[in-house]
Amino acid sequence: MLSADGLTVEFNGQTLFQDISFVINEKDRIALMGKNGAGKSTLLKILAGVREPNRGKVSYPKETIVAYLPQHLLTQDTRTVFEETAQAFSALTDMENQINAMNEELSIRTDYESDSYMELIEKVSTLSEQFYSIEEINYDADIEKTLLGLGFSREDFQRKTSEFSGGWRMRIELGKILLRRPDVILLDEPTNHLDIESIQWLEDFLINSGKAVVVISHDRAFVDNITTRTIEVTMGRIYDYKAKYSHYLELRKERREQQQKQFDEQQKMIAENMEFIERFKGTYSKTLQVQSRVKMLEKLTIVEVDEEDTSRLRLRFPPAPRSGNYPVTAENVGKTYGEKLIFGQANFMIERGEKIAFVGKNGEGKSTLVKAIMSEIEHEGKLTLGHNVKIGYFAQNQASLLDDNLTVYQTIDDIAVGDIRTKIKDLLGAFMFGGDESFKKVKILSGGERTRLALLKLLLEPVNLLILDEPTNHLDMKTKDILKQALVEFDGTLIVVSHDRDFLDGLITKVYEFGNQRVIEHDENIYGFLAKKKIDNLREIERKN
Repeated sequence: MLSADGLTVEFNGQTLFQDISFVINEKDRIALMGKNGAGKSTLLKILAGVREPNRGKVSYPKETIVAYLPQHLLTQDTRTVFEETAQAFSALTDMENQINAMNEELSIRTDYESDSYMELIEKVSTLSEQFYSIEEINYDADIEKTLLGLGFSREDFQRKTSEFSGGWRMRIELGKILLRRPDVILLDEPTNHLDIESIQWLEDFLINSGKAVVVISHDRAFVDNITTRTIEVTMGRIYDYKAKYSHYLELRKERREQQQKQFDEQQKMIAENMEFIERFKGTYSKTLQVQSRVKMLEKLTIVEVDEEDTSRLRLRFPPAPRSGNYPVTAENVGKTYGEKLIFGQANFMIERGEKIAFVGKNGEGKSTLVKAIMSEIEHEGKLTLGHNVKIGYFAQNQASLLDDNLTVYQTIDDIAVGDIRTKIKDLLGAFMFGGDESFKKVKILSGGERTRLALLKLLLEPVNLLILDEPTNHLDMKTKDILKQALVEFDGTLIVVSHDRDFLDGLITKVYEFGNQRVIEHDENIYGFLAKKKIDNLREIERKN
């Protein structure tokens, strides 16, 4: 379906990857893996045709539709959500308009015998045949179904895209891609701004309706659920595994152990031969043997052991000062914007040391309640913070709030006070900003580096109530695991807003569900909650039937 042949990319004399070749077949669902900087996004852009390799080519049949979702994009502000999503069919509407225009021209022309008239007839005939051979699509119904699946309400359809955040605009772009029914879908971090229900909807679509999919994602559960093949980009080359992500990790470990064994055996053999050469190089009777071994070593190809990403975030939250027994108590709490009720009558008590997840569709009030707890917005009802509560807050857009013009070091130096000032360099090193990295300007940092720096700011002062709103966006899997372990070991109270099921699994023991203008407490872990919701949904369907 799509073939990559001999792809090579070089930056400033350095090779990112060299002579990469592989084929994407129909129904392949591929995870593109590798450490940060290995070239995954660059490779995806080349497959999408938005950038060229230095050498090599990508080829596929002319009629193949390849759709690409980058990490960052902008929709057209002047259109409504529905109008922007309908742009998925712009090629077909353009074709239809072209046919109508040519038919109009034929109806008014009288030079029936001319060559140009005959060419126009042939052109409109060919285009009409192509247009009417396309499977008939109920545009409006398909757009509505897709937008609802991605979390939009019918009331959103006629709102301008300019009213929506970047995450919601990304959903519109994703909807346009899905509606084009492409042969190959290329997705770069598609789950960063999707809630759990929308991720599950996307999973179902890609598994049941997608033809071929290539995805870069740090959402382990998402990758494991949808992919059947893993291509790893490492040390300028690729390894292709016919296995999903979790199985690939096992196979990669086995491969590296085998490489290390071969490398050690080869080094031992080289050492033995070098010793023989040094020992007998002046001995006449051994001259032929010495020369033979020298030539053998000259021709030898050294076994390479794949690199391991040894950079490691060292994250441990300071001991939490003791707070009262109930850090947060809500009595009939609600929030209304104008006439729109976001949620109401929320009643709960969060105990000291509890680890809780806020989950639900976007727009149902998760971040709103967080802001209410932070006293950033007014609200109905009564919210009480317990004795000696000290809050550490990571906002959903925390990474983007950093000052672009400061260096990494200045960002921390400007807010560090007391004894912590003597440990700034150590802290930066622990967050992989050691040496020259600390003098980088914030504006050139990647999304993952910005998030690491924003998290580091949380460690500058001991807290006993951590509130994290989507902390894992842009973090790679290894860094997410380290953050998760640090939160497991944190001895204070935790509230985390997240759509990442794998991140929440083993971390939280209670779920607060936001939906239908209510906040409902579920005394179970994330997968227990999800299993229960599916049962609830089935019962609701049965009741409706």
